[in-house]
Amino acid sequence: MITSEIIAVGSELLTPEKTDTNSLWLTETLNEIGIEVMLKTIVGDDELRLLETIKDALKRSDVVITTGGLGPTEDDLTRQIAAKALGKELVFRQDIEDGIRERFKKMGREMSETNRRQAMVIDGSDVLKNDNGTAPGLLYEEDGKYLIVLPGPPRELKPMFTEQVVPRLKDLAEDFVVKRRIIGVSGMGESVLDELVAPIYTQYSDVRTSILFNKTHVEIHLYLKAENGDEANAILEEMTAKMADALGIAVFTTKGESMEEVVGRMLFERGQTVSTAESCTGGLVGRRFTEVPGSSKYYMEGAITYSNDSKMKMLGVSAETIENHGAVSSQTAEEMAVGIRERSRTDFGISITGIAGPDGGTDEKPVGTVFVGYADANETRSIKLTVPGDRYLVRWRTSQAALDYLRRQMLKQRGRDKV
Repeated sequence: MITSEIIAVGSELLTPEKTDTNSLWLTETLNEIGIEVMLKTIVGDDELRLLETIKDALKRSDVVITTGGLGPTEDDLTRQIAAKALGKELVFRQDIEDGIRERFKKMGREMSETNRRQAMVIDGSDVLKNDNGTAPGLLYEEDGKYLIVLPGPPRELKPMFTEQVVPRLKDLAEDFVVKRRIIGVSGMGESVLDELVAPIYTQYSDVRTSILFNKTHVEIHLYLKAENGDEANAILEEMTAKMADALGIAVFTTKGESMEEVVGRMLFERGQTVSTAESCTGGLVGRRFTEVPGSSKYYMEGAITYSNDSKMKMLGVSAETIENHGAVSSQTAEEMAVGIRERSRTDFGISITGIAGPDGGTDEKPVGTVFVGYADANETRSIKLTVPGDRYLVRWRTSQAALDYLRRQMLKQRGRDKV
């Protein structure tokens, strides 16, 4: 069995704010060509630890991939440490410097002399061209072992690996493939979900099934290693269909898509539009909509109405409603949804008002109390939620609930249209 491991380099990856997404993508890509990933490691910008990690990886794995640490600054150590781990020298390549200098010139800038570091390569390595950045990648092969040094930015790493590395590694790969499915489920807890799908996945002993809860929803991961890709896909499709049938409307994707991608596609395919009015989520739903390319075709406008005055001035929420029911209420949420829909002239209006915490809760309306409003041409309605978690989780889970509420209403609307 051909084994591999991935070393993500960078102290920023050891902070709560930054996530190593490259290793997830690399694992999936390697599995697709029949190479198992046995270990993933994150190493900060520490020379001794990185050197030890690369050396150890080369002893136990056939393919070792590093990501990150190829920039021009002093803390970008990967290039020189990788050379040291191999017992090789770094050599300067004038053609690489010329290419970097030309890239800066096209951007109307002068290349800094620090960028010359990126023209240093491991002696005897193959240079991987970077069409999307200044740092070339490197591939060193010796005695059946591969050390592949890749840049950190995904827009540079992914095309480099796909176009220049995968063709080389395919020759190593064994006669098996790994196929995956990710089923996204919203509005249902892990325990209830497992009760419904356990009778299904226990019938497929060759498929590894994991039920994972992230910050917004539950995911079912299906993983199958097989010799024949078509047969593996057929098994996973059958299994996925059974689970989707058991879980019903709670399943929003069987392809690992985000909720905003699913809802956006539904809007686009129907030629419909949406606008949002948000209080406690501070524009998070609008942000999620606009992170999807092409969302301007269906997402028209978003209003962040945090104060009572802004709710009244921008959305037309009445002072009597806020006085009698409070800013966090079904009545306010519904008037917000109507107001943003009328203001933006969209097919749908979605609103959120709630208490994200950590302060502001009462016995009647504790932290996590949220109302999501919905308005279309024919009806206005809302739902009340009690969302668990800290301020961060309350906001994210509420944004998911709002998107899911729109999705469910659209599905119901489509059902009515077909009658």
